[in-house]
Amino acid sequence: MSTPLTRTLLAACVTVLFCLTPAVATAQGRGAGPGPGAGQAATNLTNFVTQDFSGSGVCAMCHSRLTDQEKDVSNDAHWRSTMMANAAKDPLWQAKISSEVDRNPEAQSVIEDKCSRCHMGMARYQLITDDQTAAVEVLAPGFLDPAHYLHEAAMDGVSCALCHQVQPDRLGTPESYTGNYVIDTSTSPPNRQIFGPYENPFRNAMQQASGFDPTLGDQIYDSAHCGSCHTLYTPALDGQGNKVGEFPEQTTYLEWEYSEFPRTCQDCHLPQAVGSVVISNRPPRLAAREPFWQHHFVGGNSFMVGLLEANAETLGVTADPVHLDDTISRTRAQLAFATAGLTIDTDRGEVVLTVTVDVVNLAGHKLPSGLPSRRAWLHLLVTDESGAVVFESGRPTGDGGIEGNDAESPNSPLGYEPHHETITSAGQVQIYEPIMNTFEGALGGYVEVTYTLLRAFSYAKDNRLLPAGFDKGGASEDIAVYGDAFGDVDFVGGSDQIVYEINIGGLNGALNVAVELLYQTLSQPFVEDLANTPNNDLVTQFMAMYDPADKTPEVLARAEETLP
Repeated sequence: MSTPLTRTLLAACVTVLFCLTPAVATAQGRGAGPGPGAGQAATNLTNFVTQDFSGSGVCAMCHSRLTDQEKDVSNDAHWRSTMMANAAKDPLWQAKISSEVDRNPEAQSVIEDKCSRCHMGMARYQLITDDQTAAVEVLAPGFLDPAHYLHEAAMDGVSCALCHQVQPDRLGTPESYTGNYVIDTSTSPPNRQIFGPYENPFRNAMQQASGFDPTLGDQIYDSAHCGSCHTLYTPALDGQGNKVGEFPEQTTYLEWEYSEFPRTCQDCHLPQAVGSVVISNRPPRLAAREPFWQHHFVGGNSFMVGLLEANAETLGVTADPVHLDDTISRTRAQLAFATAGLTIDTDRGEVVLTVTVDVVNLAGHKLPSGLPSRRAWLHLLVTDESGAVVFESGRPTGDGGIEGNDAESPNSPLGYEPHHETITSAGQVQIYEPIMNTFEGALGGYVEVTYTLLRAFSYAKDNRLLPAGFDKGGASEDIAVYGDAFGDVDFVGGSDQIVYEINIGGLNGALNVAVELLYQTLSQPFVEDLANTPNNDLVTQFMAMYDPADKTPEVLARAEETLP
C-alpha cells in the first residue's frame, strides 16, 4: 500500500536520477512550452511519482528526441497534444460529467467511478489501491481539485504508465469492458512490469530511471487492449432514478470486432514510422527497433483539439500550438483521406434530375463511432450556370446546425431526422447518427429523445455507416442498426446508397451537382441540451469556449459533376 512517506521517497529518488543525467528539463507548471524540437519535448510534462504510476515527464526523459528517416517521432511530442493526453482536461468531458451528476444525483458515485476509469485511470487505480474503502470522486473535492493528492496523476490523462502497464488478463472479454483493465499493483520499484512490443529490451536503465521493468507484451498491439475503454456501458435510469438496464454508450471495439476490417486499432491510430528508430535517447549506442508505432492517437476529434489550443492556459494543456496544430493536421488528413468515399451517378430528365449517391465507410468501425454526440451527413447542392441554387439538402448553418434537420425544428413530429432511402425535398437530409431513447419511450412504444447519457435506454435510430463485412441482420443488440436503415436494402456493411429526385422542370442550360459527406464531433442538439444545465460552473466554462469556436464541419469525402 502506498503512503505519503513512500510517495515522497519515490519522488525524491526519481528527482535525484533526473539530476544525474543530462536529460530534457521537466517542470510541474502549466502553460505552453517551446516547440517539439530536440531537447525540448519534455517541457511542462508532469513528473509525479506514486507507488504504481509515474507521470509522462518521467517517461519523456528518455523517450524524446527520437527520429526516423524523415522526422521527429518522439512519443511525448506526438502524444501530448492528443485527446488521450488531455482526457481529463477535456472541457466537454468535465462539463458532461457535472451535468449528468446534476441530472442524476443519486448516481453520482457510479458516474464518477465509471468516467474516471478511462479519463483519470492512474488516479483512480492508485486511490483504490491505497485505500479500497475510498470513494472515487472526480468533481471537487475529488481529482479535479488541485489540493487532491492524486490531482497530478488524474490530470495526466491516458498516459504512458497507464496504457503500458495494462496486463493481458481478460482483454477482449466483457469482463474487461468499461475500463475494467488490470494493473499489477503487487510489485514495487524497480520490478513493476511495463509492457512494450519488443523482445529483449534493455532493462537496467529503465529500472533505475523510472522503477519500471520493460517487458515484451503482445497485448500492446492487440485491439483488445484498446477495447477495454472503447467499449463502454452505462446504467440506464428511468425518470425516478431507478436503474432499469445497461446502455451500450460506446461500442467502437465491438463494431470493429464484428467487421471484416483487416487492420487493428493500432494500425490506423498509431501509424508506423519510416524505417527503424532508436527508441530511447539513453543509454548511448542502443540498437534501432522496427517497426516503431508513432503515438499520434488521432481519430475524428479535430474540433476538440482546436478548443484545447484556444483555451490552453485555462485548461492546463502542456502542448504548445505547434504540437496541437500537428495533431489537428493529422486528424484532418485521416478524416479527408482514410475515412470515407463518395461517388455519384446522374440522370437528367426533362422534369426530374436523379442523383444516386454511394457512400463508402473506409473505417474499421461505424462512422461515426464513439460518444453519441457525433454525426455525419450528406450535403447536396445543385446550381445552374449562373451559380444560383436549384436545390440544396443538408446545408450547414454555420452555428453547428443542419438546415432541414428535424431534430433542430420545433415542429418535428419525431424529434429527430429519419433515415432516408430517397430524398425529394430540401427539407429532407441524410444524417448518419445515433439517437437515444428513454426507458419510458421504449416501454411505451414511442420515441422520447434524450441527450442525457444515463437516461438512455436504447437507440431509436442508429444508421451510422457500417464497416466492411458488418452483417446488420446478425448483429447483436448492442451494435445493431436501429430505425428505418434496418429495412433499407442499400444500407449494408461498408456502404449506403441514397437517391435524390429533384424537380428541374423548365430549367435549361448546364447544371452542377456537388455532394459532400460532412462530419461533426458535437451535434447542435447535444450541445444545446448540455447548455440547458442551470447553475453549473463546468458547463458554463465549456459553453464560453464552445460559443466562439469555429463550427465548420469537416469534409470526409466529395464528388462533383457538371451536366450539359
